[in-house]
Amino acid sequence: MDELLKALDYFGVVVFAISGGLTAARKGMDLVGFALIGTVTGIGGGTLRDLLLDKPVYWLTEWEYVLLTVLAAWSVFLFARAFTTRTAAAWLNWADAVGLAAFSLIGAQAALAVGTSPFIAVVMGMMTASFGGLIRDMLCNEPPMILHREVYASAAVLGAIVFVVLHELAAPALLTLTAGFFTALIVRGLGIVYGLHLPAFPRSEA
Repeated sequence: MDELLKALDYFGVVVFAISGGLTAARKGMDLVGFALIGTVTGIGGGTLRDLLLDKPVYWLTEWEYVLLTVLAAWSVFLFARAFTTRTAAAWLNWADAVGLAAFSLIGAQAALAVGTSPFIAVVMGMMTASFGGLIRDMLCNEPPMILHREVYASAAVLGAIVFVVLHELAAPALLTLTAGFFTALIVRGLGIVYGLHLPAFPRSEA
C-alpha cells in the first residue's frame, strides 16, 4: 500500500503542476514563471503541511518531486494546445480528482503518523489537497478556487474523514485507504459531472 500511495502521490504532483502550468499560460509567463507556479501548485500543500507538523519538508530529500513539477509545467509551455482542447480539459479534471483524493489521504496519514488528533489529521488532509491551488491563485491574482462554491476542498475533507475514522477504528489498511480514496473521488466526481455547489449565504444588496 505504501508503494501505491507513493505512485498516487507522484501522479497528483504531476497533475497539479500541469494545472499550475495552465494558469501560467493564461497569464503569459515565461519558463521561470511556469516552473514557479507549477511547483507551488504541485508541492505547496504538502510543504505547508510539513512546516505546520514541524517535520522536515519532504521534497528537500526527495528532490524528484521538484523535478517532476518543473517538467510537468514546462510540458504545458511546450505543448499548450494539446492541454487546452476540450477533451484534454475533461481528462485533466478527472486526473485532478484522483490527485485530490490521494493528497487528502497522504496529508491525513502524515498527521496521524506524528500523533496529532483525528481532527487535525482531517485538516491536514484538506490542506495537502487544496492549498497548493490556493497559493497558485494568490500568486496569479485569481479568485482562490478553494473559496468557490464548487465541491472541491469539501471532497478532500470527506475523504480524509472516512480515512481517519476507519484508522481510529483499527480497520484493515486496505479498507481504510480504499474507502477514503473513493469517497473523495466520488464526491469530487459528482461535482464535475453535475456541477454541484455548496450552499452560499445570500449576497447583500447594499
